[in-house]
Amino acid sequence: MSCDNCDEALQNLYLFLDQEIDTASIEDIQDHIDNCSSCLTAYDLERVVKSLVSRSCAEKAPAPLRDKVLFTIRSVHVEVTEKRRTT
Repeated sequence: MSCDNCDEALQNLYLFLDQEIDTASIEDIQDHIDNCSSCLTAYDLERVVKSLVSRSCAEKAPAPLRDKVLFTIRSVHVEVTEKRRTT
């Protein structure tokens, strides 16, 4: 890819980071990133953000909070189900 294809590379950046595109596209995007400083900057930023989010999501909620959230979800589900039956 050349720098004329920055839009395409950036549109596929998340798929590239998650390795959810075909091998040929991965190679094209990697080649583009290796040769385009602005896309390399965007890639580095997104990679860091993805890493931070991933680490933040690895923590488990305290048991009381988890129980409260699950109870609320179940309550809403029951309420929605009951409303559907009456209409």
